Amino acid sequence: MATRTDARSPAPHAADIHDVIRVHGARVNNLKDVSIEIPKRRLTVFTGVSGSGKTSLVFNTIAAESQRLINETYSAFVQGFMPTLARPEVDVLDGLTTAIIVDQQKLGADPRSTVGTATDANAMLRILFSRLGKPHIGPPSAYAFNVPSVRASGAITVERGAKKTVKATFNRTGGMCTRCEGRGTVSDIDLTQLYDDSKSLAEGAFTIPGWKSDSFWTVRVYAESGLLDPDKPIRKYTKKEMQDFLHREPTKVKVEGVNLTYEGLIPKIQKSFLSKDKEALQPHIRAFVERAVTFTTCPECGGTRLSEGARSSKIKRINIADACAMQISDLAAWVRGLDEPSVAPLLTALRQTLDSFVEIGLGYLALDRPTGTLSGGEAQRVKMIRHLGSSLTDITYVFDEPTAGLHPHDIQRMNNLLLRLRDKGNTVLVVEHKPETIAIADHVVDLGPGAGTAGGTVCFEGTVEGLRAGGTVTGRHFDDRAALKETLRKPTGAVEIRGANENNLRDVDVDIPLGVLAVITGVAGSGKSSLIHGSVSGLDGVVAIDQGAIRGSRRSNPATYTGLLDPIRKAFAKANDVKPALFSANSEGACPSCNGAGVIYTDLAMMAGVATVCEECEGKRFQASVLEYHLGGRDISEVLAMSVTEAEEFFGDGAAHTPAAHRILDRLADVGLGYLSLGQPLTTLSGGERQRLKLATHMGEKGGIYVLDEPTTGLHLADVEQLLGLLDRLVDSGKSVVVIEHHQAVMAHADWIIDLGPGAGHDGGRLVFEGTPADLVADRSTLTGEHLAAYVGA
Repeated sequence: MATRTDARSPAPHAADIHDVIRVHGARVNNLKDVSIEIPKRRLTVFTGVSGSGKTSLVFNTIAAESQRLINETYSAFVQGFMPTLARPEVDVLDGLTTAIIVDQQKLGADPRSTVGTATDANAMLRILFSRLGKPHIGPPSAYAFNVPSVRASGAITVERGAKKTVKATFNRTGGMCTRCEGRGTVSDIDLTQLYDDSKSLAEGAFTIPGWKSDSFWTVRVYAESGLLDPDKPIRKYTKKEMQDFLHREPTKVKVEGVNLTYEGLIPKIQKSFLSKDKEALQPHIRAFVERAVTFTTCPECGGTRLSEGARSSKIKRINIADACAMQISDLAAWVRGLDEPSVAPLLTALRQTLDSFVEIGLGYLALDRPTGTLSGGEAQRVKMIRHLGSSLTDITYVFDEPTAGLHPHDIQRMNNLLLRLRDKGNTVLVVEHKPETIAIADHVVDLGPGAGTAGGTVCFEGTVEGLRAGGTVTGRHFDDRAALKETLRKPTGAVEIRGANENNLRDVDVDIPLGVLAVITGVAGSGKSSLIHGSVSGLDGVVAIDQGAIRGSRRSNPATYTGLLDPIRKAFAKANDVKPALFSANSEGACPSCNGAGVIYTDLAMMAGVATVCEECEGKRFQASVLEYHLGGRDISEVLAMSVTEAEEFFGDGAAHTPAAHRILDRLADVGLGYLSLGQPLTTLSGGERQRLKLATHMGEKGGIYVLDEPTTGLHLADVEQLLGLLDRLVDSGKSVVVIEHHQAVMAHADWIIDLGPGAGHDGGRLVFEGTPADLVADRSTLTGEHLAAYVGA
């Protein structure tokens, strides 16, 4: 070994001085010339009220610029396939390293996407079975439920030099079940929900929303196609007429000299309703789809999605469908029992992936679990799997509320993972509200002081102790602890659940009290969502507000999403005696130059697109003639620029008094969104803001029971207090509120607690406690009881 003879260098090496990420003059969204220095190879937590600019600084500035610079190192050809990113509005960004983003966006809800396909565990299992499975049925694709079997033969023309025709055959063995096409379920359409067979088409037989008898493009094409008798009741159709009515392939027909396409009713319904994401449909259309379509387990593959051949090939009496259906902790043990030198590297990689699931607290999942059913917190942890065993160092890991959806018991495990990533020499940036995670930070950046236009500045930078002593909103609320309620409400009835056995539930019998605030809790994976969404959400009079993401384009805004724009448009139309459509930027009132977008987008292929403010409407989105119409002295663009609080006052009384608009604005203010402007694009809202926007929208629905799934997600400590006040107002107004929640403040505030557990997956699914929060604290027999007792200082 060589010996060192040089004396210690008197000056630090030039490369060692780059130990901070320097941000100067950041102006993305609501940031107001923010300038900070973030230490590298440390854990920095960004905090502040929801909407204060945390996401704008961490994700839309630091992480976005890092990704943009990395993308620019690829060839123009490769960049053409990548998302194009614009340079953030910032003067200086120095010291960036490669950023890996682990955000809260839910994984795709495609019916063929599962936990196994999202983490590559399925890909490794397929290779394993193609090598060791008996009988051998083919390559890895033979075990893939996303790959259909294909056979073809015929002549192909090869145009290379002299053109010649050659005979070719093509064969590919796939593992897809032919009946359900790899979905695991088959859909049956209830024809009685589509039409009344006692009526004829001319009498308006269709009962599908929007299909009126005088609707030219839908109903008249059936009635006047010449294929059906429009005056004959549907129940008297011949076999041939019924076949044409329900299943006919697309056929060109002429109706009053216009060429139209006639298509059987069932394929027409599948294309117009069933091919769309159910959550994105309007409420009355969604209700129709839920009534008309039933999904049942595929009888051919038993819900495994796989062909008979794929299910027949086994390793140690286990086929690939059995392996994917196992709880991951059990599958990891089975893989450890395989000893085959010929596939040793594959087994090592598969073991590491499965062990990462267990380590991160997701051992209770199965690989065949659809990704669309995962909560936001579970989806985020699934994304972390591939980074846990990574040997890379000097990476910037960016996390968006990694403790979302975690029981207090699991937060400690997540904290350890964050510290482990840091200790490997990485920079860890975390956007977080939970004091348990803020407490482990090396450096804290507190943004605020308020939300929206009242935020966007750095209120504090330093240590956790400094934050506690500082006078910021976060510092003041850092040690807040909700006390147990002294007086509890008395139930007015109960929803009886008997023998609940969905997913991991084990014949749970429980009564959920009505007329009170009932909280369902337990560790992640203990069966809370299965119990409530499986047994309560579908009942009449229940309004269920889940964690599903709001999908919105840059044309969507709080006014359009909540339905607020309708009464506003009508009020403008009535005051000016014109059509309501003029006051929609997506309809007749749109500026013709930018089509109502307010900006003109120039696509530059693999370079970032450029958005320039429309010169004709100056970003107001409306035609100049529309802006001449006023309501209460304001034009429509000025109304959409108002904050919720301003608009609440504006529509509350005076010339602009509009009760329908005022009711919606009241609900938005109730959930703490008073600072949002009505026309702000939904794409600029944070996860917490979207969750509360959804809550405000659903609060307007008629129902006696509200089911909320983790409403504290994305809420600052100060906002939780406001949420508790809102829940109290709901209960006091005669509603029953059932909340699935991990936050101890909500548990302490409850009238009744139902605790599931004791563990996750097959270690959970049982009722471990039901009673008052005080009894749970006194009992301390469950993990929740221990953590709640520590929280309230009992």
